[in-house]
Amino acid sequence: MQVVYAEFRLPKQIKSQSIDHNKSVYIAEPFEKGFGHTVGNALRRVLLTSIESYAIVALRMEGVPHEYTGIDGVIEDMTSIIINFKGVLLRKVPVEGEVSPRGIKRYSFQLNVTNEMIQEGNGNYTVQVKDLFQESEFEVINPHHKLFTVTKPMTRTIDFKIALGRGYCPSERIQLNDPSFSEIVLDAAFSPVRHVNYFIEGCRVGGETDLDRLVVEVTTDGRITPDEAMTHAVQILSLHLNVFDPLKMQQITFDNAEKEDSSDRDAILSKLALKISEIELSVRSTNCLHGANISTIAELVSKTEQEMLKFRNFGKKSLNEIKAKLEEMGLSLGMDLTKYGIDPEHVKEYFGGADLSDFEEEEDEDYEDEVYEEDSLTEEEPETEEDEDEA
Repeated sequence: MQVVYAEFRLPKQIKSQSIDHNKSVYIAEPFEKGFGHTVGNALRRVLLTSIESYAIVALRMEGVPHEYTGIDGVIEDMTSIIINFKGVLLRKVPVEGEVSPRGIKRYSFQLNVTNEMIQEGNGNYTVQVKDLFQESEFEVINPHHKLFTVTKPMTRTIDFKIALGRGYCPSERIQLNDPSFSEIVLDAAFSPVRHVNYFIEGCRVGGETDLDRLVVEVTTDGRITPDEAMTHAVQILSLHLNVFDPLKMQQITFDNAEKEDSSDRDAILSKLALKISEIELSVRSTNCLHGANISTIAELVSKTEQEMLKFRNFGKKSLNEIKAKLEEMGLSLGMDLTKYGIDPEHVKEYFGGADLSDFEEEEDEDYEDEVYEEDSLTEEEPETEEDEDEA
């Protein structure tokens, strides 16, 4: 059974703006009031907790038995070095057709610090990430990140274990398959998303002014782009909602009538809001409209030709003039204003039309004669084509 819900505003477009390589802003609109917070909060939580990337989970340095020891020729103690290694940002170099490995993988690197390197540094050499990951399957996002400072030449083997994960995982929860002697397990910050902010702005579509515009700001650390993070978050959220699909006993649809693009709709609404006095009509036609208490274009286009011809002193010549003017504006008589969010019964209230019952008509030369000869239609003397020709 299909159930038809009342009209429901659904977002039709998303705009993205890249602030820099690691920060982007996403704007989606229009949402029904309140749905901006519903969608924005869900996306924010998924982005901050569920996006995966690589991180170092274990470290082993040749000649270092445990994390509470000092290293000959190195200024920092092992505790400080561990903290520095936690800040290494790695991105897997994509290979076509290759699936990212799920397990923990071991990598070994050779560090060589020569006497010349120390002399160039005025007695010490700062070891950076680029000194270790020179040739590997990983792209280093922060190659100049400091690891430790060396004061004399040395050659050491440094082993890492790198894993793919999500969120933040303390060292106590990391299970190594083949733990080795003197291996130090690290807390792993897998999440590549640093900040997510969302806020709601007011949005207008036609006559509806209480809709939501959702603005989401995403900042990453470089291991993943904001576009990738947003794409992954949307898919993760959708997959979690799919579990409820078997409960679907009825198919709902929304009674959304075909509507103009918001830009076209706004342009038409601006024309509908014009006063009759703001368009170029003859004095006779203007007086007839004022006499019928029609003060805006919206009130005019809501009338049909038959309704117009019933107005006092209004004939076909005035009708043709008005139809031609409306055609120039891209409008016509008898328009359906409901698709612009306007109730046909309350057009005057919507556009603030004035009551023109006390309007003082302007007069132009031969006005009475023209009305009598052409525009005044009575039951006793109906207008004929012959009369029009004479006029």
